[in-house]
Amino acid sequence: MIKKIAFTLFVFTQLATFAQDYKFGKVSKEELQEKFYPLDSTADAAYLYRSRNTYYEFLQREGRFQIVTEIHERIKIYNKEGFNYGTKLIPFYNPEGESKESVSSIKGYTFSLLNGKVEKTKLAKKNIFEEKRNKYRSEKKITMPSIKEGSVIEIQYTLTSPYTRTIDDLVFQYNIPVKKLDYEVTIPEYYVFSQRTKGYHSIIPNQESKSKNLTYTIKNIGRPTGISTGAREASNTTYSYEKFSYEILKLSFNDKNIPALKNNEPFVNNINNYRGGMEFEIKEINFTKLGGDRKFYSSDWTDVSKEIFRSSSFGSELDKSSFYKDDLNSLSLEGKSDMLKVATIFQFVKSRVKWNGYYDKYTYNGVKKAYKERVGNVADINLMLTSMLRFAGLDANPVLVSSRGNGIPLFPTIKGFDYVIAAVTFKDNTYVLLDATEPYSLPNILPERALNWDGRLVKKDGNSSWINLTSEKHSLEENMIMIKINNELVTEGYVRTKFDNLKALDFRRSYNHIKEESLITNFEENNNVEITDFKIQNKVDLSKPIVRMIKFSSNDLIEGINGKLYIEPLLFLTKHNNPFKLEERKFPIDFTASWKELNRVTIEIPLGYKVEKLPEVLAIALPDNMGVFKYQVSQVGNKIKAISVLQFNKPLIGAQYYKDLKDFFDKTVSKQSEKIVLIKE
Repeated sequence: MIKKIAFTLFVFTQLATFAQDYKFGKVSKEELQEKFYPLDSTADAAYLYRSRNTYYEFLQREGRFQIVTEIHERIKIYNKEGFNYGTKLIPFYNPEGESKESVSSIKGYTFSLLNGKVEKTKLAKKNIFEEKRNKYRSEKKITMPSIKEGSVIEIQYTLTSPYTRTIDDLVFQYNIPVKKLDYEVTIPEYYVFSQRTKGYHSIIPNQESKSKNLTYTIKNIGRPTGISTGAREASNTTYSYEKFSYEILKLSFNDKNIPALKNNEPFVNNINNYRGGMEFEIKEINFTKLGGDRKFYSSDWTDVSKEIFRSSSFGSELDKSSFYKDDLNSLSLEGKSDMLKVATIFQFVKSRVKWNGYYDKYTYNGVKKAYKERVGNVADINLMLTSMLRFAGLDANPVLVSSRGNGIPLFPTIKGFDYVIAAVTFKDNTYVLLDATEPYSLPNILPERALNWDGRLVKKDGNSSWINLTSEKHSLEENMIMIKINNELVTEGYVRTKFDNLKALDFRRSYNHIKEESLITNFEENNNVEITDFKIQNKVDLSKPIVRMIKFSSNDLIEGINGKLYIEPLLFLTKHNNPFKLEERKFPIDFTASWKELNRVTIEIPLGYKVEKLPEVLAIALPDNMGVFKYQVSQVGNKIKAISVLQFNKPLIGAQYYKDLKDFFDKTVSKQSEKIVLIKE
């Protein structure tokens, strides 16, 4: 009890020690002496302080506002695993030929203790780099100098944006804890935003409204004097000043000791979906007080979809067809079934236009140019596909999607969508979803990047509705193994693996470009076997599943102890670890798709041995038919046959079932680890 009180007092002391001034460049000795984060000793680093100040600045010469965001970060590095926080990446919008954001006023220091004294190393310009990531975005890369275990790094910079409709999301929670957080967002009355919290850590802001005065300079150019001197006539230029006042809304977010939300659990869609924060979505811009316009923005998903549809880079692109008519007519679609028309056009677009790797719901080059140059972004390709399907007489429409990297759009927002695919609805109200950016995709088998809950189908009149993106087909892996055991306890065998549906797509994307020698080496190292023959079928024939056939031998699959043989029935397919480690999980388990793993193993009992013990049968299920595990090992003549089925019927399992799921996998791992025991006859 005394120890517990002492520890509590120590933690309280550590948290209260530096109730200090967080002025930039003034790091205390106590911060440098701190050995671990008091509330989470597993943290590799922590934000000792993070501040953000976002406000609107009026540019008199240009007569417009811009958004300025000032950032100040102070990070404690506890160990070598925290060194990666010494590299800071600052993304910013930097499109070609358009208004750009900028990052400026970058300052930084690294503080360390050297022989009991504070050592301060300044960030040099040579450690600041700018890299172009793609046509739209760049990033500043800052590499902090002289980082050691126990160092404190401090960074300050300013991000300036001409895009006044967009306030970047506030992030309260990170992969490391935050000791002290201070954010301010100041918005003039001309801009009205919806504010929505997200994630599992919320901060209620303090709100303050007040007036702000602004003096606006007006340049007046008068008429020439009328006196000709043979030179250019002079003009009378005068300046007048106009004052006006407007209301501003100031939001202040202040918090202490925010726990980390680490990205160390499996089957997480996008951890940023669940980290605490606040989103701002423009609702109205109103400059009528200054003689300007008033404009309302999307308030629900129907409005969002209509606004996107009205864009010249979306809806009108669907009406363009003259550039591909002749090529499409040459495909001889007349008389074919609707499904065959879909398959033919889908394959034509995939082979004709290559994806450049850029996501967007809006075209970049436009469908015509993308077709001519044979390359385009997601919208260029899939809006082109939709247009062609319509030209062929099919009921085709675009489907707006938020990619997995973009997160889950829980609230109506334009930026909630960053991707678009195509959908074809048939007369019986069934439909297929298509993504021609993925060479290995099939109808209703979308790549993982596009599988993010639901999409928004947008019809010709701009009306829209939600549509499920997940295929009804299970992502499938089937393994069949047959082995014999010789007198030296060396196993020789054959394994045939079939990958189908999403599993086949993922296999082709991951391995089709890798040399066979590397695939063989990888399999041997992962499974402790030596391969004597290796074949893969249907690598490019998408109409068939991937089939991999391997002949192998191994010295490590049988354990001989005191004349007995011990064998795990599933051999190298055995699951030895439960992937779920946490006692509690707040966010759902996302498998991307429903899936099934079927394993069949046949083991020939070696001469002179008989079965002493086999694992017992097990069949368990999760609630609501979410998943099932079936396991059986039996003797049939001189062979032992094992069959294992692990199947999940839903791609997404709610956090409320986490304990059930963890227990389910505990039992699965435990059962698969039970061994066959053979004894001499």
